[in-house]
Amino acid sequence: MIDAATMQKQAEEFRQRYNAVKEQIGRVIVGHEEIVQGILTAIFVGGHCLLEGVPGLGKTMLVRTLSETLNLDFNRIQFTPDLMPSDILGTNMINETAEGRRQFEFQKGPIFTQICLADEINRATPKTQSALLETMQEGTVTTAGVRHVLKKPYFVLATQNPIEQEGTYPLPEAQLDRFMFKLVVGYSSRTELNTIIDRTTRGITIVPEKVMDGEEILRWQALVKQVVLAPHVQDYVARLVLATHPGGQLAAAATNQFIRWGASPRGAQTIALAAKVRALLDGRFNVSFEDCRRVYLPAMRHRVVLNFEAQAESMEVDKVLLEILEKVSERPE
Repeated sequence: MIDAATMQKQAEEFRQRYNAVKEQIGRVIVGHEEIVQGILTAIFVGGHCLLEGVPGLGKTMLVRTLSETLNLDFNRIQFTPDLMPSDILGTNMINETAEGRRQFEFQKGPIFTQICLADEINRATPKTQSALLETMQEGTVTTAGVRHVLKKPYFVLATQNPIEQEGTYPLPEAQLDRFMFKLVVGYSSRTELNTIIDRTTRGITIVPEKVMDGEEILRWQALVKQVVLAPHVQDYVARLVLATHPGGQLAAAATNQFIRWGASPRGAQTIALAAKVRALLDGRFNVSFEDCRRVYLPAMRHRVVLNFEAQAESMEVDKVLLEILEKVSERPE
């Protein structure tokens, strides 16, 4: 059992190292603090992120900057309609040995990395999108009956454009559920735009420093899991998820009216782990109700499916979830 002094020391060290990565990203990326915070939270619990936003907001640059800050292998995959699963996973090739014999040899695809940027993931066909399912859930690739284990830590950071529908294929719910967070990238403010113009039109090149490696990330992931989640806070997390199930005992009025399918148990796991990161960043070794509320939207917005009534009334999923969040009390009734 870790004593209180050691807990406090580890929490403070985690916060310093977290801020070191965040500072390096901030040297290149202007604004988007919540997005950066969401991605780093996912990194420190071993989760994947889906970034949604219109073109030109810096989604790809953010992921590339993160890869330059972390001493990890990085590959970018540009998803297109003609991309095949073998283009991602790899394929068996016939090679000739020194003795003149021919044999099959597996050529690894770009998925064999540690940070995988799946750019415009919704432009690929469902068959190609499904190639990521095993890697995201288990960190492995199975081809021709052979199972290959990916190097840890391993993250998929995917981007998609929400407004252009021509030539796109919506991600299936099974794949969406494997993303820890869905982060909505918004427009920059007036001040941020001026800063962006200054940085990008004066011939100034900023290269972030590598401040963290894979072994350290794995160490912090282990620390996050040791943060205390008290039974009454854990029950609050469970009730937040159960409140999204239409027809259930804990369903809110907004749930029964607007939601077709509720969140899976992965939603509860995500809220719990992400809240532990928030607690550490606040200098605590125990999760509070507020920690859970702060990570609720990015953890849940891609895990619920709205019904036809919600679509007819142009209800946004975030608005429905906020109504549910407001109705779930901290103490069970």
